[in-house]
Amino acid sequence: MAAAAPTLEWERELAAQGYFAVAGCDEVGRGSLAGPVSVGVVIIHPDTARELPGVKDSKLLRVSVREALVPAIIDWAAASAVGHAQAPEIDALGLVSALRLAGSRAMAQAAVTVIPDFVILDGNQDWLSAPEQDLFSHSHEAEAAVAPWRIQTRIKADMTCLSVAAASVLAKVERDGIMTGLAQEFPAFGWDSNMGYGTVAHKAAIASEGPTDHHRKTWRLL
Repeated sequence: MAAAAPTLEWERELAAQGYFAVAGCDEVGRGSLAGPVSVGVVIIHPDTARELPGVKDSKLLRVSVREALVPAIIDWAAASAVGHAQAPEIDALGLVSALRLAGSRAMAQAAVTVIPDFVILDGNQDWLSAPEQDLFSHSHEAEAAVAPWRIQTRIKADMTCLSVAAASVLAKVERDGIMTGLAQEFPAFGWDSNMGYGTVAHKAAIASEGPTDHHRKTWRLL
């Protein structure tokens, strides 16, 4: 049986609690061996937003459908953005801090248009907020920690919350475009099909060609 489409039910519950601008946030590329980790943000006004037919968790959609939905999502959202942390940043910072960096970049870009007061984060880990010990530092993590929005995680939010599903589509399409472009420069690794994930063919290419600057060199690549 097909999964139920995501709705605005929870976003509207938040509106009833007084939240004016709600951001859905999702990441893609967490488990990839190459390329960036990317975070999509879609901000809506849930008291006036309408349902957006066809939008689902990006993993459930064909490539052509995802790509066709992007203009509709951008028009539907009050604000949207995708942020990235590149492989060298992942190696230098670690995955969680790199996710935070990518998310902070996306939030900063989207907040130029609309500042959210609530963020729905897919999953059960809040990787967007800064660790408590960094609250008084001057890092990008501290900036995220004092940001004027509440963050709440929600398991499978990309399958139930429309704003998060929309964010997942934007992040997936933009990151796939990056990997497809890099595949032209590094054709041996098949990034236009595996998107940097650890397929057998990708690992075989790493073994024969060696890693590139777009590989996460601190990871176990083989």
